[in-house]
This record gives sequence, C-alpha cells and structure tokens, in this order.
Amino acid sequence: MSNFAERNFLNTPAGWKSWLVTLDHKRIGLMYLYAIMTFLAVGGLIALAIRLELLNPGSDFVTADIYNRLFTLHGAIMIFLFIIPSIPAALGNIMLPVMIGAKDVALPRLNLLSWYIFCIGAFIALYSILKGGVDTGWTFYTPYSSSTETAVIAMTFGAFILGFSSIFTGINFIVTIHKLRMPGLTWFKLPLFVWGLYATAIIQVLATPVVAITLALLIMERLWGVGIFDPAMGGDPVLFQHFFWFYSHPVVYVMILPGMGIISEVIAHFSKKRIFGYRAIAFSSLGIAFLGFLVWGHHMFTSGQSEYAAMIFSMITFFVAIPSGIKIFNWLATLYNGKITLETPMLYALIFLFTFGIGGLTGIFLGAIAVDIHLHDTYFIVAHFHYTMMGGTVMAFLGGLHYWWPKIFGRMYNETHGKISAFLIFVGFNMTFIPQFFLGSQGMPRRYYMYADRFHTLNIVSTVGSWILAAGFFLMLYYLVRSIKHGKPAGANPWGIHGLEWTTPSPVPPENFLEEPKLEHGPYDYDKFMPEKTV
Repeated sequence: MSNFAERNFLNTPAGWKSWLVTLDHKRIGLMYLYAIMTFLAVGGLIALAIRLELLNPGSDFVTADIYNRLFTLHGAIMIFLFIIPSIPAALGNIMLPVMIGAKDVALPRLNLLSWYIFCIGAFIALYSILKGGVDTGWTFYTPYSSSTETAVIAMTFGAFILGFSSIFTGINFIVTIHKLRMPGLTWFKLPLFVWGLYATAIIQVLATPVVAITLALLIMERLWGVGIFDPAMGGDPVLFQHFFWFYSHPVVYVMILPGMGIISEVIAHFSKKRIFGYRAIAFSSLGIAFLGFLVWGHHMFTSGQSEYAAMIFSMITFFVAIPSGIKIFNWLATLYNGKITLETPMLYALIFLFTFGIGGLTGIFLGAIAVDIHLHDTYFIVAHFHYTMMGGTVMAFLGGLHYWWPKIFGRMYNETHGKISAFLIFVGFNMTFIPQFFLGSQGMPRRYYMYADRFHTLNIVSTVGSWILAAGFFLMLYYLVRSIKHGKPAGANPWGIHGLEWTTPSPVPPENFLEEPKLEHGPYDYDKFMPEKTV
C-alpha cells in the first residue's frame, strides 16, 4: 500500500516530456489549472490598474485609448481564458472520472487535443496583446469592432479557437457520464457536481458553435469587406448582438452551473447531512440550462427590438429565477440543523450564498424593462455582473479548489491562513462592488475613465476594496504554493466525508483506484455511515 501511495499521477510516469503527451485526465486537468490561475493573475492585475485609474475623477495614469484596451483585455482574459474553462476543464477534468468510479474520461486523446487547442487559442489572444491590444470591449460589438485599427482579428480568432476546446471538453464529459459510470451508480446516485458538469457540457456543445460562427463572420467582414454587421456596408449591428448573446447568456451558466455543483458538494459534506431535495437540485441544473437559451434578448432592451419581444424576454428572465431559487432554498434547508464545521471550503460556500444571492436578485431587477432602461450601461451592470460571475463562479471555484486540493496534491494547506484569506476576499469583494450599485443607480456610466466629482467618494471606497481583495488572493497564493512541499500529508479522506474520490489515496494513483471501486452508499448518506478523517 505504501509503495502504491507514493506512486501517484504527479510522479508517474516521470519527466516533463511525459506531461506533454499524457492521456491522464488528472494531469490534463492540472495543466488547465496552472494555465487558468496564471490568467486569473494577469486579469486581476489589469483590474487593479483599472481601479487605480478610477481612484480619482481625472486622467491620472493612462489615456482614454489605453483605458479602453485595459478593460477589454480584463474582460476577454477573465471570460475566455479563466472563468469559462476554470471549473469544467480544470476541476472537472481532475475529479469527474474519480467521482464516478472510472479510470479516465471516455475520449482521452480528444481531452489532450482540447488542452492543446486551448493553448493555441490563448497564444493567439496573447499575440493580440503584443500587437497593441483591443479596444472594443470583450463583447466585440459592431460596428466599432469592424472599424477599429486594433488587433480585433487576432483576438476574435483566438476566441474562435478556444471555442473548439470548450466543445471537445463538453463532448467528452457527456460520453463519460453516460458510458463510464461504475456498476450501480445510477443517475440519481451521482454527485451533484457531476450533474452540474453534465448540464454545462450540453450548453458547451450546443451554444459554442453559435459564437464561433459569429466571430468567423466578423473576421470575414474585416478581411474582405462582406457587409454582415457593419451598417456602412449594408450590415446590421443588432444581428451581431442577437448572435453574440444567444451564446453568451447560456455561457453564463457554463460558468455558474458547475460552481453550483461544487456548492452542493461542500454544503452537504460540511453539514454532515443528506442534501435536501437531491432530485430538485439535479433537475434544476437541466432547467437552468434549458431556460438559458431563451433569454438572450434581455441584454438588448435598449437596442430597438420589438417591445413585444422585450416583454417575452423579460417574462422568461423571471422564470430563470425559479430553478436558481430552488437550489438556494435546498442549500439553506441542508444547512438547517446540520453539524456544520467552518473549514475553508465551507467558508467559500457561505460567501457564495451571500454574493450570488445578491447577483441573482439584481438580475431580477434588470429583467424588468423599465428598470433596465434606466440602469443599462451603468456601473450597476458592472456590479451585477461581478456579483454573478465572481461572487458566484469564482467563489465556488475557490471553494472547490480548497475542497479538493488535499486530494490533488496530497497535502493540507494552512487552515488559519485559508480562513484569513477568505475573510479578506469577502470584505474586499463587497467593498469593491457594493459601491458600484450606488454609482450605477446615480448615473455613472461604465467604460469611462473620467467621471463627475460627485462619484469620487464611492470610487475611492471601491478602489481600496480592490486592494483588500488582492491581498486575500496574494495570501492564498502563498499558502497554497507552500503547502505543496511543506503541508501535512492529507491521507485518503482528510475531511472525513463521503464520495468515491475519498476512497482512493492522495494524490490519486495513475489508475485512480487500487481495486474496483464499490458503491456501498450514496454520496450524501450521512445518516447511514460516518467515515473517519485520515489526516
């Protein structure tokens, strides 16, 4: 046993060349993890530069053109290179097969290909930065993206390539979940993280081709003058918005659904209680995925679309709140009377409930046409978006990262440092973005690098909050990296919780399991069996 435990996916086979051709899902997921954490750091540093410029009303450090390029790069890097692949491609790749008792994903070579396609797309996107960047905003709205002299073609082509990586990952997960579940692991015994990945994969496969075609048409328009979106050439810029948001609203759920799966895992396991309403949470993931395809028009209330279409999109937007509300209600019911312990992953789950709750509630506000017309393109939108994406996806990602970190690396991080970091991130995040709700409601437009003096005080609070937020992330970087060599050995089940992934050594062996795994109980059956911690 000891020899096998020392032989794990991190060191077997040895040598850096073995990583380049690996078919091991865990190694591929770990390479994704290293890449996305790098892009998180880059995008975060750009965000700090943006907030530093906004500390004062006037132009302090950068010109208007540079500011436009900074917020475009921040959005493009965070969306396409971090948030979209963060949970599915990184944590999903590492944990999915282990959680269903499989030895690997169904299509390991396609999995490796998706990683290399991701690298190619990221390289092309970074090349656009070296060429001077892009100043269109991460949405690449026409006609501006058709006429600007910045590197739009390189950036959009990079995003086009990245889409194939997302599609391949989605196909792989669908086939893996259908075909490689261990005997006895029926659909309604699956961990809810797997349900989240399954719903996400469906969206990836169905929605991503739409934005790929849209970006390809945009490139054709710039290269060959084909009038598709640019009104100067007979095109329709609103058509671009329809195509873009038909993809981009479902992709919000590519970002958030696997995060919701993580929250289900963490809350149940650190409450030591069976998840409340398992089937309702599972089906609500599919419901969110379905409804996500029907509400893209609520991003376009001010675009001149038919008022009847706007009314329909508004109504369907309110329906999206139902499956999301089901999840939040069931998580709170799971917490009720649970044997709650406040380890770092649980702290991030509780932060998620608070911040994503605000993000979802303000989304309901924006679904009302009259309110949206007043708040459209103000800092209220910026705050809502960050409460949904960062307060939702990123907080869930951090919870999952801390939850499975001992399983991935076989070492425990410093729990005290983890709690301090979570506190700093919570305080810094809310201090950064709550003032932006007030700024937006008072009329401060987004994408402006200069603003009226009456907005100065709230911008100071927001910028200072970003510094606290950054301090929390720097502390996290310190203790996680340090734990890889100096952390206490984790053992197979450091948290003393359920799940097939906690029955195999840490770090996980190349074959995932010592022997054929056996399903002795469901993943949330805490009333039947309480495992012991193995730290």
